[in-house]
Amino acid sequence: MKYYIIAGEASGDLHGSNLMKSLLKEDSSAEIRFWGGDLMQAVGGTLVKHYRELAFMGFVEVLFNLKTILGNIKICKEDINQFQPDVIIFIDYPGFNMRIAKWAKEIGIKTHYYISPQIWAWKESRIKAIKRDVDKMYVILPFEKNFYEDKHHYPVEFVGHPLIDAIQNQKPIEAATFKAENNLDEKPIIALLPGSRKQEITKMLSVMLSVVDDFPDYQFVIAGAPSQEFAFYETFITNKNIKFISNKTYDLLKNAHAALVTSGTATLETALFKVPEVVCYKGNSISYQIAKRIITLKYISLVNLIMDEEVVTELIQDNCNTKTIKKELNKILDPEYRKNLLAKYDVLEQKLGGAGASEKTAKLIIANLNA
Repeated sequence: MKYYIIAGEASGDLHGSNLMKSLLKEDSSAEIRFWGGDLMQAVGGTLVKHYRELAFMGFVEVLFNLKTILGNIKICKEDINQFQPDVIIFIDYPGFNMRIAKWAKEIGIKTHYYISPQIWAWKESRIKAIKRDVDKMYVILPFEKNFYEDKHHYPVEFVGHPLIDAIQNQKPIEAATFKAENNLDEKPIIALLPGSRKQEITKMLSVMLSVVDDFPDYQFVIAGAPSQEFAFYETFITNKNIKFISNKTYDLLKNAHAALVTSGTATLETALFKVPEVVCYKGNSISYQIAKRIITLKYISLVNLIMDEEVVTELIQDNCNTKTIKKELNKILDPEYRKNLLAKYDVLEQKLGGAGASEKTAKLIIANLNA
């Protein structure tokens, strides 16, 4: 069968790559064309457009880049028409994907969505479009099944969280080897995960690094995003206790003692690696003020949303500053505090439903197409 997959961000590239592996395992004659990144490209198939050309963050940024976004939608439709897939598989990235889903449904192409848009956070009105335009939905968060089925009477499949697979599939690396290969010293590591887009990295790294001098017994290691060049990060490295590693975030988390993490999928990844973390977020002030008025969630991190309690501290906008980061980082370095936090992480992992999300999803997609 012919599969067309659209992922618009780094996390979508990761989950898309694992889904592709499972599709190829289940369907030896699979032809795959996709929008994604390096990880998906390494699996095989044909890359149409890299996600680094697609990622625009925030209301203001989307407005400034509207011409580019509309141009990409046109390119995508033309490419799908030429490829004539049996199914389009959308991975999150709703602003773009829901537009393609509407068009695809109208011309009779089957539409499957893997990793639901977070309509439980905002734009709940999108449920109408999902019911109309999405044939099958595969959700990865336990509360999403109740949200869709109980509240909106729309059947979905809960497949578990693909991060568990991605983390379990990582090859082990000894701490000494990791430090030697990446020119790190023997000090404990505080990992910095400032995001993958230039605008969020610029905002987050400066404030994260403002506490370096307060923790001389640790080395701060920046997790470089695969979509960004080292030259972009170089201006931030102003202290011998600041190190940089590109495209090795999971190896870094395996060896980290603590972490400062920009909100998003990375907060959950860090928890699953059992690394105490502080969640940090600073956005464009106008975008933040708009978001604050339309998003009614109690928390911004997936860890806290899944647990329905404040397991990890969230420092948001003006509260994300040198003083508060220093205070919260000291907390997660305290042995007793860490012990309690790690116990909560164990409960979190149980709630996520175990391994096998990619394989379950691939089997369901193929079964639904053959039904």
